[in-house]
This record gives sequence, C-alpha cells and structure tokens, in this order.
Amino acid sequence: MNNEFGLINLWASGDGVTRFVALLLLAMSLASWVVILTKTLGLLAARKQALRVDAFWRSADMSGGVKALGDEAFNPFRSLAQSGQQALAHLKTDAAKAELSKQLDTSDWVTRGLQNAIDDATAELQSGLAILASVGSTAPFVGLFGTVWGIYHALMQIGMAGQATIDKVAGPVGEALIMTALGLAVAIPAVLGYNALVRGNKHIIGRMNRFAHDLHALLVTGARVKAKE
Repeated sequence: MNNEFGLINLWASGDGVTRFVALLLLAMSLASWVVILTKTLGLLAARKQALRVDAFWRSADMSGGVKALGDEAFNPFRSLAQSGQQALAHLKTDAAKAELSKQLDTSDWVTRGLQNAIDDATAELQSGLAILASVGSTAPFVGLFGTVWGIYHALMQIGMAGQATIDKVAGPVGEALIMTALGLAVAIPAVLGYNALVRGNKHIIGRMNRFAHDLHALLVTGARVKAKE
C-alpha cells in the first residue's frame, strides 16, 4: 500500500511553495553537514598538531623546532613560530633599526607578530560557523512556514468540501507536520555541531595562546618560561 503521508507523497502532491521549502531545507541540511564534517576534521588535525609542541621544545634550534611542528597547509602552531621568527628577524634589519626601534621595542614587535598569527588562525578556525548559526536559528522558521502553508491547504480543502472530513484534511495536515519535523531535523544537528565546534576551537586557541606566550619569552629573552612545579 502506498504511503499517503510520506516524503514521496509530500513532493508529489505539494505545490511549488511546498517543494521550494523542502529543497531549501535540504540545501540548509547539506550545507550544515559539510561544515560540521569539514571543521571536525580540521579540529582533529589541529589537536594532533598541538601534540607536536613538545617536540618543538626538544629541538636543538628554532629551524628544527619549526620542522618538528609539521608541514600541513593549515598549521597554526607552525605559523606562530614562523611569525615570531620573522618578526624578530625583521627587527634586526637595518631599515627596522633606523625606524621601528624608535617606536617599538623587541617585546612589542614580537607580540604584534604573534598576535597577528593567532588572529589569522582564529579566523580560519571560526570560518563556516556562521553557516551553522544561521541554519540553526532559521531552519525551524522555514519549517514553520511550510507548516502554515500545509494548514492553509487543509483549510482550503475544508472550504471546498463544506465539512472537515478526515479524508480532506489528512493530507495537508500531514504535509504540515512533516515540514515541522524537517525544520527541527535540520536545525538540531546545526546547533549541536556549532556548540561542539566552538568548544573545540576554544581548546585549540587556548593551546595557541600558551604556545605564543612561551615563544615570546624565548624570542625576547632567549629562554622559555619555566612551568611551576
């Protein structure tokens, strides 16, 4: 027996508005899942990169430490080390000695270089999260619009039939309920994914800040800040 209230029947019996809402929810769901999967893989890679920081500090020199951090295209910890190294090297050039040294000391210049690297990495980590936030906040309302449209069809059926018989209103009401469920099914994973990715990003950014603090001490004073025992 054919399912009169399933998704296939919804598409077959729905009008242009119903189909547009269904396609919009599908597109929102696909976009959110692409972001969730992509950013999750990126976070897992960043966690592995964070584990290499110990190898950096065990290296004999700065260049060896940078190599120990890995060579991935997006590696915030390697970018931090390179940015600090480049900032210190630029400050030692003749042009910098003539101009920059009058305005910034070594500590401030290295701090700016490290902060720029942290800002760039943070922007990369947070890219795509706006999509999840938008989907999580708007998908229920898109589904609600489909619900209202389905109820409107039910009322039209009642008006044409002159009475509210179950065979006249079951289809449109079922369409409305399906739209509500689809809106929630799209929004809930987006919200949960957004919250999980934000927590993961905070962990990586915290590790970056600690690494930057130790790098600053190494580049400015020549020695890493010793952890309290």
